[in-house]
Amino acid sequence: MSNSSSISHFLLLALADTRQLQLLHFCLLLGISLAALLGNGLIISAVACGHHLHTPMFFFLLNLALSDLGSICTTVPKAMHNSLWDTTTISYTGCAAQLFMIFFFLGSQLSLLTIMCYDRYVSICKPLHYGTLLGSRACAHMAAAAWASAFLNALMHTANTFSLPLCHGNALDQFFCEIPPILKLSCSKSYLREIWLLAVSACLGLGCFVFIVFSYVQIFRAVLRIPSEQGRHKAFSTCLPHLAVLSLFLSTGIFAYLKPSSISSPSLDVALSVLYLVVPPALNPLIYSLRNQELKATVRRLMTGCFQEY
Repeated sequence: MSNSSSISHFLLLALADTRQLQLLHFCLLLGISLAALLGNGLIISAVACGHHLHTPMFFFLLNLALSDLGSICTTVPKAMHNSLWDTTTISYTGCAAQLFMIFFFLGSQLSLLTIMCYDRYVSICKPLHYGTLLGSRACAHMAAAAWASAFLNALMHTANTFSLPLCHGNALDQFFCEIPPILKLSCSKSYLREIWLLAVSACLGLGCFVFIVFSYVQIFRAVLRIPSEQGRHKAFSTCLPHLAVLSLFLSTGIFAYLKPSSISSPSLDVALSVLYLVVPPALNPLIYSLRNQELKATVRRLMTGCFQEY
């Protein structure tokens, strides 16, 4: 038996038992992280360098790309290190920092996706009020609110989780530091307070999803009034992938934290965490950004200029 004051490190779940599978997982994680770094890095460079992209939509895309980069860099490098060097340890402070960063970047992603949906709704359903509702000051305030609320939420969950006494060892049933596996190590009923906080966060996430679905319903109604069939098809082909990725992100995240313990298993937990934590940062550049013709043209100009200089 041990308590939290005597724990200096945690033991993370190994992704595989054999050396060959560990190296395979390393290669898969490396490919996903490189795709996420390349896609989001191109978006940040294009929006920062392209003055014609300094609009509310691309401003929020820039913030989302920054959040995606932070999210993928919080968990994947440590998992790659553990797979490559056949180790599972993470320090106590490193675990707390990782948990904080995960909640910070996931919370900011959800807030930014909700704001981006609002931007899309205003631009399609209320185009005459776009400049008033989404001026530069309003956009800055919304982005600041998204990051600030994510910071406070992450701080609250991290402080509450790591204030619990731990007396059931230091082995976590996950390949990164996550709240449910840490709560299993607690020997105090105070963990129920964190469960309630997680339920409140899940309800807020569900509220964001309901707002997004309602907004898209209004958008679809406006799109259906477009006389051109090609225009309707283009609008639907853009909106539906957004909803699909967002549904995957929210449904797997909420289910991972609120699922009954009776159906919990390490393999299921790992699969769910990959779907809401690792996959979206790699897909978001393709779904939200690189399908945009203006952004693609700017990326091409940047890459052409770099090759010519080289």
